[in-house]
Amino acid sequence: MNIQEIKDLMSQFDQSSLREFTYQNATDALSFSKNTGSVASPQPATPAPVVQEVAPAVESPVVLAEEPATPSVPAPEAAPAVAAEGEVVESPLVGVAYLASGPDKPAFVQVGDSVSKGQTLLIIEAMKVMNEVPAPRDGIVTEILVSNEEMVEFGKGLVRIK
Repeated sequence: MNIQEIKDLMSQFDQSSLREFTYQNATDALSFSKNTGSVASPQPATPAPVVQEVAPAVESPVVLAEEPATPSVPAPEAAPAVAAEGEVVESPLVGVAYLASGPDKPAFVQVGDSVSKGQTLLIIEAMKVMNEVPAPRDGIVTEILVSNEEMVEFGKGLVRIK
């Protein structure tokens, strides 16, 4: 593999959303990583991709590093955050959120609706099972935090009730 091919791979890797990439054949091995090793960082950084080319066993590894280019995705601008009032109902499991019981049916709840404790807010499909998410208390829906057919994780905010 020549240096131009390596640079092309680095460029494609840098522009992708991949965090790590490894390539190996009979004579070459490449490994790219955008991971920095530290878990917490006060602000997101775009680390330089690191390339390691390993030649046959008789030679020592060659490490190439390239300065990062300007990020291809602009950083989101800080917008003034206006938090809706109320308690967030979190997802009890991982699955797909559905805001209505069917594609041609009305949504279970909408912003401004009054809900009673135990009323179904939405359903989450997990492993072909439809799980109803009930309202934890009486109140008014101030915000719906997910869209229909959105994949949700455990603990993700679904609906805000005031």
